[in-house]
Amino acid sequence: MAEHGTDHGYLLDNRQVEAGTRFDALGELFDPVTFQHVDRLGIAAGMRCWEVGAGGPSVPRGLAERVGPEGTVIATDIDVSWTREIAGGVIEVVRHDVAADPPPPGGFDLVHARLVLVHVTDRAEALRRMVQALRPGGLLLLEDADPGLQPLLCPDESGPEQRLANRLRSGFRTLMAARGADLTYGRTLPRLLREAGLDEVRADAYFPITSPACAVLEAATVRQIRGRLVAEGLATDEEIDRHLANVTAGRLDLATAPMISAWGRRP
Repeated sequence: MAEHGTDHGYLLDNRQVEAGTRFDALGELFDPVTFQHVDRLGIAAGMRCWEVGAGGPSVPRGLAERVGPEGTVIATDIDVSWTREIAGGVIEVVRHDVAADPPPPGGFDLVHARLVLVHVTDRAEALRRMVQALRPGGLLLLEDADPGLQPLLCPDESGPEQRLANRLRSGFRTLMAARGADLTYGRTLPRLLREAGLDEVRADAYFPITSPACAVLEAATVRQIRGRLVAEGLATDEEIDRHLANVTAGRLDLATAPMISAWGRRP
């Protein structure tokens, strides 16, 4: 995704080449969870879906497969660099700021956002607009990280390599918070959906560890934020090089923050 924060925009700039690597890794880690929820919620042929902060192409494509030629998938983001190529057929790609722009017209059977609102400074307004876009009976599925629940890159902090990894992850969280990210947002989703007036609110969480995609994601993320880590005095170039070598060597059991999925239905 590419939503703007309070300090020079979104930290993980989608214009960098590493963004594509990150989207692929996030898809490998989280697409099975996302589509397990989508299928359980009954998203099917002919439905209209709004994918908010789409980032990469995997979720819009998966939704398009489910709604078929009679359905609609509108994929929006502030930066559509990585989704522009999939526009056509049932998929419409639109440059859009969920916290500032009106929702796409027409009403939706499903509105979905994954790893988006945690980065949006005015996330309350973004949520209000997403609920507003639902048809009566429509479903909102929000999936967001909660780094505060599990802040460690290496939960098994067994040696100097793991301690270095966790220190760099702490630096990453510091940079995110400086841009308005709420590192405890995921846990609030069930309450926020109830407060927004949705019915049948449910939630669960997923916490990957030791997946090869975790290592790919970590290397791409560190390369993206390397300059800012050094500039803010959060790490040295030597420490970053050492950490990247440890990731490549496969000596670290890497994790992500838990992703909390919450869903509810508009009356």
